Amino acid sequence: MTQPAPIVSIRNLVHEYTQEGKPSVMALRGIDLDIAAGEYISILGHNGCGKSTLARHLNALLLPTSGEVHVDGHPTNDRANLRNLRSTVGMVFQIPDNQFVATIVEEDVAFGPENLGIPHDQLLQRVDWALTRVGMLDNRHRAPHMLSGGQKQRVCVAGVLAMKPRVLVLDEATAMLDPLGRKEVLAVVRRMNDEDGTTVVAITHHMEEALEADRVIVMSEGRIVLQGTPREVFARVDELHALELDVPQPAQLAHALGLPSALTVDEVVATLQSSGTTFSSTTPDQNPVNQVNPALTQTPPSETVISLSHLVHYYMRSTPLEVKAISDINIEVMRGEVLGIIGHTGSGKSTAVQHMNGLYRPHEGSARVLDMDLSAPNINVKKLRQRVGLVFQSPEAQLFEQYVGDDIAYGPRNLKLERDEVRARVRQAMEDVGLGFDEFKDRITFSLSGGQMRRVAIAGVLALHPEVLVLDEPTAGLDPLGRTQLWERLLALRTQRAVTLVVISHNMEDLATICDRVVVISEGRTLTTGTPRAVFGEAAKLREIGLDVPPITELGHRLGLGTVLSVSEALARLRPPAGAGAAVTLPERGAA
Repeated sequence: MTQPAPIVSIRNLVHEYTQEGKPSVMALRGIDLDIAAGEYISILGHNGCGKSTLARHLNALLLPTSGEVHVDGHPTNDRANLRNLRSTVGMVFQIPDNQFVATIVEEDVAFGPENLGIPHDQLLQRVDWALTRVGMLDNRHRAPHMLSGGQKQRVCVAGVLAMKPRVLVLDEATAMLDPLGRKEVLAVVRRMNDEDGTTVVAITHHMEEALEADRVIVMSEGRIVLQGTPREVFARVDELHALELDVPQPAQLAHALGLPSALTVDEVVATLQSSGTTFSSTTPDQNPVNQVNPALTQTPPSETVISLSHLVHYYMRSTPLEVKAISDINIEVMRGEVLGIIGHTGSGKSTAVQHMNGLYRPHEGSARVLDMDLSAPNINVKKLRQRVGLVFQSPEAQLFEQYVGDDIAYGPRNLKLERDEVRARVRQAMEDVGLGFDEFKDRITFSLSGGQMRRVAIAGVLALHPEVLVLDEPTAGLDPLGRTQLWERLLALRTQRAVTLVVISHNMEDLATICDRVVVISEGRTLTTGTPRAVFGEAAKLREIGLDVPPITELGHRLGLGTVLSVSEALARLRPPAGAGAAVTLPERGAA
């Protein structure tokens, strides 16, 4: 029986970025790939490996330097077929602000289907359906630029869903979403794939998202180096680590225990239970979830460097579009600590932290930062921002120079430092975020991948040598090794320079292991503050507000291990020291 023609066919695809007077950059080096209609593909790879470049060839945003790309039988360089191509392939990018074309959410979502000639009554139905699917129907009359980063990304996803494309390309489309939002969007995509036969090509750095795929493709240095089913690919743990990638936490634990082919929490639990595994748990956790602004019990309280008390802030205040962004935020930051802030998309996290360096002033309540009262009219904001650095959700929001080196040097130059000192700070800041000075200083800033731009934004703030560093989703768009290395470097700054870190993140796995305390925000209010073990010990309460716990923590709860925060801790509890209780009874390696 003849196999149907693939909906996407790529042969020997090469793409080279060129810039006048600079060495060219070879992004793709001979890609061969067929994607069947209705297939769900997940593409993994380290930052800069060519994933986004490949995705942009699927709807002719880029054309091959050499080789061929065919979609639905037509070459992408056939300009006469461009309209049909763009209606066939819908794409959601990493950076939401680059995708908005209208000033109202529902008009933006309507733009695509309207240009396809969809009748008005059907158009309204599609807009309602798409906004409902991504949980943004209540925001349909908001201006996109007034939304949080995660909410913006939901609108972008809705705009593509409303077009009902035959091929849906997601380029880190869930990077800015909270755990519940990510699951909801993936569920929509899964239904489109299962029920409508939509072909899905999803680029992600969330390894657990790749478990949804029929086939996983791994790229490195512009080439496809590994592909297969999720079970086949994630069984090759050592190869993935060599490619700067990782595997989901449950699969890491299963691999360490010698359990065969277990990838998810359910599979690991079922495998352990079906094999008759027994184990003893350590002493149950002693830390209940603390109340707001607790007295720190494990370490004595240190100097308070930031205090937000009953903070209230409005957007578009005293206008018909007034929105109360935060209504009762209470956060204290101690010198030298790592404080994590979590909350659902649109909960007010970013609004709260933008008070920490004077970008916003309190409308009600108080904000004191490094002994400066932000309500005082004569506050030295310039001095404050030298001492408290802020890295935004979207790195492109604070990048503006043509070349990477100049962008990072902007702050030190404005401090009137000597040229040699500026150069030294730029070099050190680039090393701190894992960007080679000689390799990247002369690169065009906006030619970088999303993850690389994020590192440049962080380096630009680090070059100012701040006392407090506030990071809003610092690892979104970074590959697993890049995330690990960035955290190692930031934590080294804490040790070496006594830098205080305040981190907003939807990556619960990271926060569970790096933070001293975690603040939970919901609907503009601080709900609770406590140690990571205390906060993540309340999984049900977190899920009620759109959050979740790390997969390894859920696994620990399911197995009765207490609240575990890392794979190594789970292993230790499954394998108690000699004489501490019954050890784990494992099935033979490779057993069914």
